[in-house]
Amino acid sequence: MAFFRKLKDRLFKSSSKFEDGLEAIVSDGDTEREAEVAQPVPVPTAPAPPAPRPAVETPAPDVPEQGGPGLLGRLMGRGDASAPRRVLDDAMLESLEELLITADMGVDTSVRVAANLAEGRYGRRVSTREIKEALAAEIAAIMEPVARPMPIYPVKPQVVLVVGVNGSGKTTTIGKLASQFRAAGKSVVIAAGDTFRAAAVEQLQIWGDRAGVPVLTAPEGSDPASLAFDALTKAQAEGADLLMIDTAGRLQNRADLMEELAKIVRVLKKKDPDAPHNTLLVLDATTGQNAISQVKTFRQMADVSGLVMTKLDGTAKGGVLVALADTFGLPIHAIGVGEQIDDLAPFDPEEFAAALVGLDS
Repeated sequence: MAFFRKLKDRLFKSSSKFEDGLEAIVSDGDTEREAEVAQPVPVPTAPAPPAPRPAVETPAPDVPEQGGPGLLGRLMGRGDASAPRRVLDDAMLESLEELLITADMGVDTSVRVAANLAEGRYGRRVSTREIKEALAAEIAAIMEPVARPMPIYPVKPQVVLVVGVNGSGKTTTIGKLASQFRAAGKSVVIAAGDTFRAAAVEQLQIWGDRAGVPVLTAPEGSDPASLAFDALTKAQAEGADLLMIDTAGRLQNRADLMEELAKIVRVLKKKDPDAPHNTLLVLDATTGQNAISQVKTFRQMADVSGLVMTKLDGTAKGGVLVALADTFGLPIHAIGVGEQIDDLAPFDPEEFAAALVGLDS
């Protein structure tokens, strides 16, 4: 629950356009309610003669109006007559599709989510709360099949190759995961394979010191594959549970990067034919729809086995994660909302969906 609160607060730290947009869509179309308020007062007519009173008056049963919320609905606050409502029609569905698209959910996913939402509700008057709940349920249904923690295998060491563009939060993610595995009783070795960026090596060393995890480095500009080979040799000799290997993320020359990653994999397989056992792609949520093209690119370069989404505390709208799940079906292992060790947590589809649409858990 603590991480959900942090996720909801930070996911909308910059703005709550998604939530405000839902309220605006419902309120702007609340024409029926306005018409009811504006109805003219009927002209009085002569009163009809009173009906004879029965000998004993029986109180009328407290039956809710047909179609009303009932006692439970009133207690839950969802039957509040003062809440704006709008008929769910084609115009409202089009507005919802546009809102989902602006939240980086992608055209195809947005259209399908809006269509599913209309089933059983089309032509009914709905409130913002009802739309939020329905959207959260549809989004969670898309995310549920891909919400899986990174698998842990009995092999030692389990080799985890981490890929992603520079600036995606790749190095920080490795440090956080290593620290969390170490806290869970696993022995971890980190290889600073982005040998062309001194800052990445220094950052990993800081995380390694913080977590009590050794970080293997090589001189700047060294062959990353050679470092990966040495790191696997050391991890095997020490009986380490996990070897996490950072890699470069320069996409300016994709051919060079593709060959570099392929060489790392070839060298690892000389020591362990099954390595790497996991290839994690780290994505920056603030890049929006660019994350989709990054997945396509890195799947061509490496056998990506799972995703980690970082920087959901930035200006990201977050919907791109739904589009990724819907488009690729790759496991989503974790999401990050900050720089602290506990700001990276296993992906929970229901909590994420609720935070995305601004629904309190």
